[in-house]
Amino acid sequence: MSVIPVNKEEQKQISFKTTGPTQGRSGRFKRRSRSLSQSSTDSYSSGSYSGSSSEDDDVSPREKVQYNSKNFKGFCVRNIKQAAFGRREIEIAEQEMPGLMLLRKRAEGEKPLKGSKIIGCTHITAQAAVLIETLHALGASVRWSACNIYSTQNEVAAALAEAGFPIFAWRGETEDDFWWCIERCILSDDWQPNMILDDGGDATHMMLKKCPETFKLIKGIVEESVTGVHRLYQLSKSNKLSVPAMNVNDSVTKVKFDNLYCCRESILDALKRTTDIMFGGKQVVVVGYGEVGKGCCAALKGLGAIVYITEIDPICALQACMDGFRVVKMDEVVRIADVIITASGNKTVVTRQHLDRMKNGCIVCNMGHSNTEIDVDSLRTPDLTWEKVRSQVDHIIWPDGKRILLLAQGRLVNWSCSTVPSFVVSITATTQALALIELFNAPQGRYKKDVYLLPKKLDEYVASLHLPAFDAHLTELTDDQAKYIGLNKAGPFKPNYYRY
Repeated sequence: MSVIPVNKEEQKQISFKTTGPTQGRSGRFKRRSRSLSQSSTDSYSSGSYSGSSSEDDDVSPREKVQYNSKNFKGFCVRNIKQAAFGRREIEIAEQEMPGLMLLRKRAEGEKPLKGSKIIGCTHITAQAAVLIETLHALGASVRWSACNIYSTQNEVAAALAEAGFPIFAWRGETEDDFWWCIERCILSDDWQPNMILDDGGDATHMMLKKCPETFKLIKGIVEESVTGVHRLYQLSKSNKLSVPAMNVNDSVTKVKFDNLYCCRESILDALKRTTDIMFGGKQVVVVGYGEVGKGCCAALKGLGAIVYITEIDPICALQACMDGFRVVKMDEVVRIADVIITASGNKTVVTRQHLDRMKNGCIVCNMGHSNTEIDVDSLRTPDLTWEKVRSQVDHIIWPDGKRILLLAQGRLVNWSCSTVPSFVVSITATTQALALIELFNAPQGRYKKDVYLLPKKLDEYVASLHLPAFDAHLTELTDDQAKYIGLNKAGPFKPNYYRY
């Protein structure tokens, strides 16, 4: 093999330009490559493009005293100096969230949330920041923490803190940090919440437990997850729900768009980022064929994977069969599976017995909200070895040398290991904002101490706010047509029992 000689000056130019992670094998090339591209490789594994979500800082944010540029310190984030990166991320997200931005533009003058004090516990991402700033623009005062210890974008949290929002969240929180952050949001000497926006029910749970008297003064709760909604219905059934709550999770604009389309795109992104897997010909088991499962299966099938479904519901099982998937029991396929994805919303659907029987190299991850779908605790035993491969990827090694890949330690893999489509999040965020407006402004007596679905009219309004992005033009009913089918020309266009 011939070698082309390069003089020292040319070599300097080459070493400056070739900064990709695969460029060069000499020590000098490696050092230069790392210094110039470290942020991009860290961000690739963490699901954030600015590179500031790195977990290299070992000092807990709880031990730091930080101030933003206006001398405000009522927040706790990883590093306030990352705010400029976060602001750019938020600006990008705004471009892909047309419905929420249109709502902000239309309602900003009216300030429909003036006087509201909202406790938020959601994923803290660029998309969530657009929602937070929209609520503020509509008149709300907010305090915010994260619903997931791995999904926070540190730079976005910093940008929100720089803008003066009390944000308590960072990527890689411990369980103790997680509850501490929520408590800091709830307990404030000069601020008493009157609304809750929750994702998983943790803020609701803590307020009910720590501040039961304050909880009774809440005007409404908006919940967007299966887990959180389940908790609310349990509270209602036991007569412990003392305030009205809105179940956003089962609104049409959440279920049919966020659950389906978001998961259809983000499952592939998460698996590619963490494992570099090729899907063609792989045998994949998806636990649950609800909207999340449907989105995952459609994406996997499109890339040539062989997909199996496990289901408890005969209707969902029949849908899976009609869509061309085999419905099986986990025990029938666990030995041959290359990838196992949980999307059931239940607990321990993948047990230690299943994990013991998986083949070497099997990838295991969760797309359901709860982190209890995979029995991760059963893997923390002396006979098994945990080996960190990269951010959010662990090898679990058995005594015989078998190893499986566990992603995000069983937590939401798409929010922990990838990005999610901003447009779909815009639909859900707009639904959340309208639910907050509805509950906060509802006249006395409209909503009792129970769990409600978003009114159909508001669901349709959410959809209409996003249609202009596609240059879509709705057909209008004539008076005669509206009379014939018994509808108001302005909607709602479907009865509550209609299945979209």
